[in-house]
Parts: sequence; C-alpha cells; structure tokens
Amino acid sequence: VQLQASGGGLVQAGGPLRLSCVASGPPFSTYSVSWFRQAPGKEREVVAGISWSGDNTYYTDSVKGRFAISGDRAKNTVYLQMNRLEYDDTAVYYCAARPTLGSGYVYTRPIDFRSWGQGTQVTVSS
Repeated sequence: VQLQASGGGLVQAGGPLRLSCVASGPPFSTYSVSWFRQAPGKEREVVAGISWSGDNTYYTDSVKGRFAISGDRAKNTVYLQMNRLEYDDTAVYYCAARPTLGSGYVYTRPIDFRSWGQGTQVTVSS
C-alpha cells in the first residue's frame, strides 16, 4: 500500500489541525494504521493507532484527550484530529500501515510497519 500524508501546517498553540493519510492499493480496511511523529534530534514516536476494525485505538499519554484517530473506509483515509495543540507537538508527522492478523490489532513500534507516508510538518507557535 502507498500512503500520502497531508494537513500539516503552522498553527498557534491551542489551535486545531487535522491530518489525513490516504492509501492507494489494497483496501485500507484490512490494515492497521498508526501516526508517528519525529521532532529534530528525537526518535520517532507513536502518537496514535487504530485497528482495521476501528474498534481499538491507542494514544500516547501526551496526546490523550486532545487527539483523535479515525478512519473512513469509503475514502481509504485515516485522519488524526489534533486539538489544543501545544508547542511540544511540533514535529514531522508520518502515517504508517501494515496488514494485520486480526481485526483488533494496533501496532505502536516503527519496526512493525513497512508502509510509510512521506511526512507532513506540524509547527505550533507558542
């Protein structure tokens, strides 16, 4: 599957952004999708993930209550709605996908994924 991430930009602290990850190729509905981010000088870290069934989601502690991941099977797209953005959310955001063994799996390690989007820059001004 090929992934195209978009939606990044410059936003003031406290504002929202919505990232999109559009897949081409096999139906997204059989994939688990996660969003990662990487700030300068830091390792890539998972932000959120969703199982292909949509029943299970994962959020890293720092974004719980502020970010929401969702999927639209008809559009082969996974979204990351980011609210109340903070300066520390500044990073390049990547979406990643992989086929799953079961409908409820959510993967959180970069090594779990083979398919990556190109990244979209999110910059939060304080």
